[in-house]
Amino acid sequence: MIKNRTLLVGIHLFAGFFLTISIVPKLVAIGILVYALFDIYATKNKNNQSFLWAAYFVSAEVLMRMTGGAVFWEMGKYVTMLLLFLGLIIEEKHKGVPIVFLMYIFLLLVGVTFSNIPVGYSIRKAVVFNLSGPITLGVAAMYFYKRDVDYERFKEILFFSLLPVLSMLVLLYFRTPSLKEITFGSSANYSTSGGFGPNQVATALGYGIFILATLLLVKEKVSGYLAIDILLLFYLIYRGLLTFSRGGILTGFIAFVLLSVFYLYSRGKISSILKYMGMMLFFLVSVWIYSTNITGGMLENRYLGKNAKGVQKEDISSGRVDIFENQLETFMDNPIFGIGVGSGKYMRIEEEGGHVTAASHNEMSRLLEEHGLIGLFALLLLFFASTINFFEQPLYFKGFVIAFASIWFLTINHSAMRVAFPGFIYGLSLINVVKRDK
Repeated sequence: MIKNRTLLVGIHLFAGFFLTISIVPKLVAIGILVYALFDIYATKNKNNQSFLWAAYFVSAEVLMRMTGGAVFWEMGKYVTMLLLFLGLIIEEKHKGVPIVFLMYIFLLLVGVTFSNIPVGYSIRKAVVFNLSGPITLGVAAMYFYKRDVDYERFKEILFFSLLPVLSMLVLLYFRTPSLKEITFGSSANYSTSGGFGPNQVATALGYGIFILATLLLVKEKVSGYLAIDILLLFYLIYRGLLTFSRGGILTGFIAFVLLSVFYLYSRGKISSILKYMGMMLFFLVSVWIYSTNITGGMLENRYLGKNAKGVQKEDISSGRVDIFENQLETFMDNPIFGIGVGSGKYMRIEEEGGHVTAASHNEMSRLLEEHGLIGLFALLLLFFASTINFFEQPLYFKGFVIAFASIWFLTINHSAMRVAFPGFIYGLSLINVVKRDK
């Protein structure tokens, strides 16, 4: 059990500074991985150590990429699969592997046979880039499907997965120039994202906002002091807004609202819903006003889809709609098996007069384009499994199921599956949380 939370929070806040030293991130990542593997093996995963360590590495993946801690770019996904798979095979009580998710992985692999990657490009890299995330989801789903997790242990793991995000907060502070030196515009800001991709940074921060707000909702102290926890939440939201990347922050907010309604209703506190929503709205408005003033009003323009001059943009999706429409057209032309894994980007590059060449940010439309009806069937399997689990859960946990499923769905629609995070989070929508009588 996690005993000294104050110490762990302090260590991770200090770690945010030490991770700026070049050699440290890789040493830390490898050291923690070795300890995690030993912990899972030594305990035979009796207390869901695989869950705990996978949750930690999923939250730390973007941080490892930012600092150079990742030994290779896709390390987070492979480590997540390794930890969960090890837990499955080493634990004494085997629950079996759900056939539905083996079928899901098999359906994805069918698309590889239709891949058409141009000469000069690596088919291996194209396939790995597009399938490593979905296969991580398949492994997570096999691990978590109908797995019983004690409610107290579940909350401990949520706390543990917040820790790397706290390190990221400190790292962003040291890596961000003075705000007076930054020219804010109407697009995602690399300077306030520590020089890294704002989309991925905002996704991690949005998840941190969701976890910290959730722990406060269920009356779990993070640092040991409520005032410090509230300040951390304030700063998380503030740093998230400054990335000017909307998807991850809005996802965390929407998921928390859904969770709050179900959680408070399950406790018979219907009147508290309005009170909590009012408090949260006041809190968010305060942070918003402060943040938008700091950015000279550019933050408001960004979220309203306006350019730096305050004029409404024709496309507020930063080009994602064009890619989405292009993918649907390709699906209609190749409806059965699609055009093959990893082929979409190169098809757009080679199209005569084509102007949409970026990789997809939408996993749903990518599955349709590259896998055809097989991709659609794979998606329906995921929706069906999560929906069934929602109805089977007690009311107090329904909010968590719909929150996790929403985070997965919203994330894959603005950031595809670039990181292990959405696949892992989908898996959490399949677990059974058990409340023990005290």
